[in-house]
Amino acid sequence: MSKQSETFLASVEKTFEHAADLLDLEPGLRHKIKVANSTYTVRFGVRLRGELHTFTGYRSVHSEHIEPVKGGIRYSLLADQDEVEALAALMTYKCALVEAPFGGSKGALVIDPNAWEADELEKITRRFTQELSKRSLISQAQNVPAPDMGTGEREMAWMADEYKRLHPQDLNPWACVTGKPVHKGGIRGRVEATGRGVQYALQEAFRHPKDIELAGMSGTLEGKKIVVQGLGNVGYHAAKFLSEEDKAIVIAVLERDGAIVDERGVDIEKLHAHIAEHGGVRSYPGYQENSMQYLELECDILIPAAMEGVITKENAGRIQAKMIIEAANGPVTFTADEILRDRGCVIIPDLYANAGGVTVSYFEWVKNIGKIRFGRLQRRQEERKTKLMVAAIEKMVGKPFPKETLEEIVAGSTELDLVRSGLDDTMREGYRVISEKWHSDERIPDLRIAAMMISLERVVASYRSLGI
Repeated sequence: MSKQSETFLASVEKTFEHAADLLDLEPGLRHKIKVANSTYTVRFGVRLRGELHTFTGYRSVHSEHIEPVKGGIRYSLLADQDEVEALAALMTYKCALVEAPFGGSKGALVIDPNAWEADELEKITRRFTQELSKRSLISQAQNVPAPDMGTGEREMAWMADEYKRLHPQDLNPWACVTGKPVHKGGIRGRVEATGRGVQYALQEAFRHPKDIELAGMSGTLEGKKIVVQGLGNVGYHAAKFLSEEDKAIVIAVLERDGAIVDERGVDIEKLHAHIAEHGGVRSYPGYQENSMQYLELECDILIPAAMEGVITKENAGRIQAKMIIEAANGPVTFTADEILRDRGCVIIPDLYANAGGVTVSYFEWVKNIGKIRFGRLQRRQEERKTKLMVAAIEKMVGKPFPKETLEEIVAGSTELDLVRSGLDDTMREGYRVISEKWHSDERIPDLRIAAMMISLERVVASYRSLGI
């Protein structure tokens, strides 16, 4: 197989072709959905450190079957047009799958964010926002960016503020991006959203005994051995919630400068604090060099949460995990996917598994458009109703309600409660329809193709309703 067939974009397109074949899509509509509608390359200068620096940025719009289009912006020296177009395509399918009312888009700036001071990075980000705004590539009604690798709340706040300055007449300028700090129109639960979504996805998978049995497992998540590759925002939250709440055992964490291996379970909070203080995992107990070899560690669940293309045809045959859940975008190449599937490994695909981010971004966008905090109208009403119910129960049974649970039961739903509830519901329903699709037709080989077929069916329905 040629090198080109193993690229991120090629892997996405091969998955698309397989699903399109099973759906027997007509050639014209198939091509319309497959290709990006537009990809813009912008180059702009910023004077820093006494000289002019030129930066290159991208914004790809894959599909506008629903607007606005949605997708993150990453800061990475490795970013290029193919990567951005692959990510934009995934966003189209991801949004369709979880029924978030967006088309797919993605952006990137070719930059190492660690090479610049915060004030310098702010100038660069604001200039990038100006270039995007000129081309209507940032707007609450047309194109809504979000954080991605190398960006976060800080960068989104800079972008939103710059957009507001450029468009002072807009009624809802803060809705032009999601993933903002809460005090700048963000929503509680957005930072943890993708990692929390991974947890909810695994919880739902374990509610489907047939799927877990196909992976050679049984029971619940408790005691399951997990390997996590990448302890960034997504990997950290997924590992934290799975180990603390589901009692899974994270036996290894893989980072750029090495791996931490502990069969008894890695303390995620302590390791995360160590990385924040020292910039890596060196000197932490259980440190091992050559972290990538620990992808092949025997475990129940492997969570690649860093970047695309870490499991390829070269190492797929040595992967021993019974299940892989793609917390990152495109960590398993198309050929590696086939190798793993043939050996019985069940893969929960990226276009579903890491959809927690865009799901909660959707909630944030709705909050910004509506200009009201979730839970503000109903929380105290819920509290009053529950107190009346508790009082009625106490009267009926002649005993006081247990004090240790009373406060928790009576308290009305906060914004974070509602966000987590909405995310949990989305991930549950998403897995249910994918699993049912997979088992409904023996021609469908796995969850990935099933998920892609559902996405394409929904995109096709949208285009046809437009007369296309």
